[in-house]
Amino acid sequence: MNSNEPFLLSPAYKDYLWGGERLKKEFNKKTDISPLAESWECSTHPDGLSIVRTGINKDKTLDEVLKEHPEYLGEHPSKLDQFPILIKFIDAKKDLSVQVHPTDEYAREVEHQSYGKTEMWYVIDATEDAKLVYGFNKDVTKEQLLDGFKKGNFNKYLQRVKVKKGDMFLIPSGQVHAICAGALVAEIQENSNLTYRLYDYDRVGKDGKKRELHIDKALDVANLNSSAEPIQKMRVLRFKNGFAKELLCRCKYFQTFKVLLNSKTGINYQTDNLSFHVFLCYDGKCVINFNNESLEFKKGDCLFIPANSPELKLIGKASFLDVNC
Repeated sequence: MNSNEPFLLSPAYKDYLWGGERLKKEFNKKTDISPLAESWECSTHPDGLSIVRTGINKDKTLDEVLKEHPEYLGEHPSKLDQFPILIKFIDAKKDLSVQVHPTDEYAREVEHQSYGKTEMWYVIDATEDAKLVYGFNKDVTKEQLLDGFKKGNFNKYLQRVKVKKGDMFLIPSGQVHAICAGALVAEIQENSNLTYRLYDYDRVGKDGKKRELHIDKALDVANLNSSAEPIQKMRVLRFKNGFAKELLCRCKYFQTFKVLLNSKTGINYQTDNLSFHVFLCYDGKCVINFNNESLEFKKGDCLFIPANSPELKLIGKASFLDVNC
């Protein structure tokens, strides 16, 4: 087996109090953690490391493998000081906290960490009444928000947006936001776990205490201007024989494509040496052939493809995200 061949990853799991059970029941996540809020599918972050599941590096952390093989990152990301992204499944049975993430500059200066957090969400499924918080419904000041916390009417300033299956949202650093109950989301983000909570519905954690808020830092970094309601832009689905591909998001940190595969005979899927690719399957299953090897790739799986990997041949019916830098 060649060292630059693709390999499956096993995730790290998070039991945040707002999570549900869908990732176990529908995405085959094997864990006793309950509730299961997030699975960190592709992560080198110390708060949740992915483990290599197949191939010559089986049972090593992804972080270990990339330190041993920096060439897996490709020509562009290898210039960075660490792996640039983190990919998750998120099951919101209840509302997440209203929160905001810092910029890279703030993260370096205040937290002494490399990355802030810009992220994107792809809505895999959503209940009919599912919403998200996206910024404020009018321009606000720090004083108004602090007064809102005291009086218990902070919620009146938040803009809520309905979400449906197939929606995509880019959440730049500084954007106040929250995924709300009923949404099941794939999240692609910078490699960071810096979150500042503004509001958490006065919920109590397993320790019997209210979860920590970070109001001062949150107000330092939050965009307090009213946010235009996010509109789902027209997306172009490009068809070829056996599959279709669509650009969901391109920003300075990553780009994400949606791929729909439907081929009994197989299609060739070529990556390149400029970047690694990560495939995240959210529906169906297929077989991925390369050299003389093959892997089953199904709903809930995450596949890491090193830069300059051999050409892949995909056979089956599956829907997945292709993330690269």
